[in-house]
Amino acid sequence: MQGEKVKDLPTPALLLDLDIMERNLRRMSDFFRDKPAKIRPHFKAHQVISLAYRQIQAGALGMTCARLEHAELLVEAGIENVLIANEIAGDGAIGRFVELSRSAPVIVAVDNPSVVAAMAAKAGNRAHELNVVIDLDVRLGRCGVQPGAPAVALAKAVIASGLRFRGLMGYEGHIHLPTGAEKQRIASKALQLLMDTRALLEEQGIPVEITTCGGTSDYAEAANFPGVTEVQAGSYLLMDRWYQPCAAEFVPALTVLSTVISKSTRKTLVADAGVKAIGTVNGLPEIKALPGLRVNNLHIEHILMDIRDPSVSIEVGDKIEVCVQALEPTLNLHRYVYGVRNGKVEEVFPIAR
Repeated sequence: MQGEKVKDLPTPALLLDLDIMERNLRRMSDFFRDKPAKIRPHFKAHQVISLAYRQIQAGALGMTCARLEHAELLVEAGIENVLIANEIAGDGAIGRFVELSRSAPVIVAVDNPSVVAAMAAKAGNRAHELNVVIDLDVRLGRCGVQPGAPAVALAKAVIASGLRFRGLMGYEGHIHLPTGAEKQRIASKALQLLMDTRALLEEQGIPVEITTCGGTSDYAEAANFPGVTEVQAGSYLLMDRWYQPCAAEFVPALTVLSTVISKSTRKTLVADAGVKAIGTVNGLPEIKALPGLRVNNLHIEHILMDIRDPSVSIEVGDKIEVCVQALEPTLNLHRYVYGVRNGKVEEVFPIAR
C-alpha cells in the first residue's frame, strides 16, 4: 500500500502523521541531549519495532516495555537494552525470562521475595545473569514494595539469591496536570522517596546503578531531579488527546480514517469506525478538522455523530479522520498503522501484539 493515496485506503484504518511524529521525536531528543538522565521510551505507546529503532537512533538508551512478550520481540529484533517495567510471576513467565536472559541483559522489576527466590531457583548457577530492579510504590498504589527499609530488605534478598541487583524503579503515576508548581510538587515528593531509598542502600554499601522513573506527563520534572538516571516517557511520540494537556509541546499524530456510510437525517451522520477500531477508555473522540461534527456514541462497528453546524459539507462516501483519545487501547485494535505524508502512504508499520 506504500504510495497509495490516503483517501483510497479501506476503512477503518489507523493513520500516523509522519511529520508530526518526527517533530515529537526531535523535540524529546533535543530535551535529553545534554541531560544526565537519559530517556528509555515505553514500547507500549506505539508497539512498532521500527519506531523503537528510531527512538534509539535519536538518543534513547534502550526501551521500556510492560509485557514479557514485547521484551522477547525487541530482543529478537536486535534491541537488547530492555527494561520490563512490570512484575512477572509463575513458572512459565519466570522460565521465559531466564531463557531470554541467555540472549540479552534484559532487566525486570521485582517487588516480592518469593518471585526473587523462584527466579534464582529456576536460573540455578546462572542466577547472576538475571538483572533486576526493585520496584517501589512511590505514589500510584499499584505494584511495588514500600520505600525505605522494606525495599532495602528486598534488595538484600536479591543479592543473597545471586541475582544481579541493578537499582530502583518508581513510577509516580499519571500526573494529569499542566506544567507548573503543583505538578513539580507532586513529582518531587514521589521522586524523593526513590532517592531516599537509594541513599539508604548506598549507606549500607549496596551500589545503585539505575534509578528509573517518570513518564510523558512529568518527563521534565523527572529528568531534572537529582539522581534520576532514566525516564520512561512513551506517549510523547504519538500522543493522544486525553494525555496532551499534560505535555502540550507534543502533538497528537494518530487518527482513525473512517468512511461516512449513512446520513439518514439532516442532523445525524454514521461512519464505519466503532469500538472495534477506536479505544474509548478515556472518553469519546473528536473529529479532526471538522468542529461542526460531534461524536455522540460509538457502537461496535459504527460511530454516530451529530451535525451541529448545518453548513458542514459532508456526504455519504466521504472520508473523515477521528482523533485518537487513548493510544494503547486503539493500537490494540489494529494490525497495522499507516505512516502518511502529503496525502500518501509512505510506510506501513506492523503493530506488535
